[in-house]
Amino acid sequence: MSKKVAVLGAGSWGTALSIVLDDNGHETIVWGRNADQVEEINSFHTNRHYLPEVALPKSLRATDRLEEALDGAEVVLLVVPTKAIRQLSRQIAALLKEPVLIVHASKGLEQQTHKRISVIIEEEIAQEKRTGIVALSGPSHAEEVAAKDLTTLTAASENEEAAKTVQTLFMNDYFRVYTNQDIVGVELGAALKNIIALGAGALNGLGYGDNAKAALLTRGLTEITRLGIAFDADPLTFLGLSGVGDLVVTCTSVHSRNWRAGKLLGQGLPLEEVLAKMGMIVEGVSTTKAAYELATEKGIDMPITEAIYRVLYEDEKVKDAVSILMLREGKSEKPTGGHK
Repeated sequence: MSKKVAVLGAGSWGTALSIVLDDNGHETIVWGRNADQVEEINSFHTNRHYLPEVALPKSLRATDRLEEALDGAEVVLLVVPTKAIRQLSRQIAALLKEPVLIVHASKGLEQQTHKRISVIIEEEIAQEKRTGIVALSGPSHAEEVAAKDLTTLTAASENEEAAKTVQTLFMNDYFRVYTNQDIVGVELGAALKNIIALGAGALNGLGYGDNAKAALLTRGLTEITRLGIAFDADPLTFLGLSGVGDLVVTCTSVHSRNWRAGKLLGQGLPLEEVLAKMGMIVEGVSTTKAAYELATEKGIDMPITEAIYRVLYEDEKVKDAVSILMLREGKSEKPTGGHK
């Protein structure tokens, strides 16, 4: 059954997901802040800054007026940087006239509070204004989704029916969706893998090969799982699409902005210059700070995260950070007494 969907965020991922929704016959409207970008989407059916080689469906509409995007929407999909989630959620709450299903496809942790995105949404949009909150996550690059390459994601929610609704909304012959009730694990896996992707890119920038990459991904997954368990996530979630799946794709692809940013760091560029060259939000930078502070607060050992934090926020050389990691005291790969 066709639904009206408001996609809030006209970047690469929001645009790619809008294409999927339009392909599936849903009335889809994209909201963005940039009036010129909105005009380009409506008049030329392109979004060249984010997806330069993609022709958008002519039926896909865009607006820079949030109230227009939300008017009559049954589903609201948030695809904006983590730092914008709280303020945008407040704006949504003030404009909603009927309860809607809230879906988010963002990946990160809020600075200062260290809260997951679904928690922020819960705090800002009253329960009577929403029929559910779902996180859509997994191994995916916008460029490949827009090209209709095969992609598989997870729709996670404590509300199983809400997750199934999102599954039905997006499923087609190139875009497959599974459901998961462990939204804590899905959101943490989505956020924390960006930290490891920075590290994977940095290793590449230093000239290290596949052995180093495999070690980083494996031990990085251990850290992600360790923090997730501390927040009552199901450890098996981290072996799924939003865990190891997203970790692999983000740590091995040139499409990954976190990997590309890490590579520039490994080549010796300072963080400010790296971010200027990227021209888009690199979520792993802010997530590293939030995860480092969370781990310190909880007393959780996350040496890779700590090393990347020192590179980003204490000006440690990447080469030195790698040396410190390699020269840590020898340990068992499977310590007794749980994840340590």
